[in-house]
Amino acid sequence: MIDIFNRWFQRHFSDPQVVFLVVFLILALAIILLFNDTLTPVFAAIVIAYLLEGVVVLFNKWFKNRLISVVVVFVGFLAVLMISLFVISPLLWGQITDLIRDTPKYIEQGRQLLLQLPNNYSFISQQAILELITQIQSEVTSMGKEVLTFSLNSIQGGITIMIYVILAPLLVFFFLIDKNKILGWLTGFFPENTQLSTRVWKEMDQQIGNYVRGKFWEITIISVICFITFSFLGLKYALLISILVGLSVVVPYIGATVVTIPVALIAFFQWGWSSDFAWLMFAYGIIQALDGNVIVPLLFSEVVNLHPVAIIVAILFFGGLWGFWGIFFAIPLGTLVNSVIRAWPSLSHEEELTVTSGQE
Repeated sequence: MIDIFNRWFQRHFSDPQVVFLVVFLILALAIILLFNDTLTPVFAAIVIAYLLEGVVVLFNKWFKNRLISVVVVFVGFLAVLMISLFVISPLLWGQITDLIRDTPKYIEQGRQLLLQLPNNYSFISQQAILELITQIQSEVTSMGKEVLTFSLNSIQGGITIMIYVILAPLLVFFFLIDKNKILGWLTGFFPENTQLSTRVWKEMDQQIGNYVRGKFWEITIISVICFITFSFLGLKYALLISILVGLSVVVPYIGATVVTIPVALIAFFQWGWSSDFAWLMFAYGIIQALDGNVIVPLLFSEVVNLHPVAIIVAILFFGGLWGFWGIFFAIPLGTLVNSVIRAWPSLSHEEELTVTSGQE
């Protein structure tokens, strides 16, 4: 048994580069798990700087000066941030408030519809409907308590958000302006012979960069298209629902299915079984088809595709570890694991016999 383990270890861990890569990945994982809450502004700034780096490179081709390119891109980023905070956020919060206020009315409408089911369908019992209504009311009461708790903690949360709003942009600016210095400082801790890590990083840099930037634009495009469509058709809470639909693309396969439920429910409570409801669901179906057949192929043509099973496992695993960010980065992290496995050097059978005979 020991000989089998030794041969396996020699085949897969005889290269010092492999040991360094394993140690580096373990340390990175430990830092993220242990300091996830404390370093949230840093992680958010790294993601934003990574997003903006592609724009900086594009502007640098025109200005031929990285400092000017960084300043122009950073000013644009601040403008978008200010619009999000002082224009979009109040509108979004207003629609959330309206939805919370209208929820009891929607619950009563749903209750009346459920009570009519036994009259229309004999195989549905009145007792089953009453039990379902009781369970729904219990869930709504629980959600109400959670909303109240969130409201009581909103002051502390607001202070934390304001700190993040101040710190994150500063970190983004320094990450962009001093990119080479920071990377040089980090690589100073690395050993000289890191061809394996460099090969994995180059592949992942392209894949993660394409994925993150593509996913950002997919969320933005879908949200804007949905907002224009829903507003034109007169759907309530158009901004809120549009953002939900946009964010749903973060979770492949599952997100689009789950977000269809609130879209259909709100449309139904607003219009009932009418032509307006049919037109909205038809338009929503077109948007989903446009996303899957046009937008995704255009934005993610250079991203390595993973098997659907691998994607779902990655979403469950990394989402369980890091919540939203784990779900967002599930595909690139799954691609990272795949790249490490494919790039992992192992001794051939002849080399293994040579090493084993040399030890003897």
